[in-house]
Amino acid sequence: MLETERLLIRQITLEDKYELFDYRSDSEANKYQGWIPKTIEEVEVFIGNTAKQINEPQTWFQCAIIEKTTQNLIGDLGVHFIGSENKQAEIGCTLHKDFQNKGYATEALKKMINYLFSELNKHRIIASIDPKNINSIRLVERIGFRKEAHFIESLWINGQWVDDLVYALIEKDWESRYSQ
Repeated sequence: MLETERLLIRQITLEDKYELFDYRSDSEANKYQGWIPKTIEEVEVFIGNTAKQINEPQTWFQCAIIEKTTQNLIGDLGVHFIGSENKQAEIGCTLHKDFQNKGYATEALKKMINYLFSELNKHRIIASIDPKNINSIRLVERIGFRKEAHFIESLWINGQWVDDLVYALIEKDWESRYSQ
């Protein structure tokens, strides 16, 4: 479990399914997401398909973002461990709409990125973002990611072809930005 000033970040469990469904099923708030569940059963399958331990190559590990004061699940953070050499990861974050624009995503991502670099020895972390998702673009740029690619109509999401921006952060850039 990771801890910040306001958050606990821990592995997601089946006990989280109702809270996860509550915000993930909101199709307007999650219009840039590739997965919007329509039933609790879809959430159960999603949780069941995630890796049971962190840092397994070629898997997604899903974390619950818990607000400390209320102990409520306010979002989730996924980490995809890429490649057989397991030195790269992809990261993504989804927050309940009531908790957006309050610094929670920044806080959770910074903590996870620091963990990925310092504890799991990753070299590079990427984020895949819809170009229309201006808030996510601002978020990753603010914490040090740089835009590396813009793929045109490269992903089939929610019944349509969409563009994909790839942002990346390498360990030495993170260290130079955040180490004392």
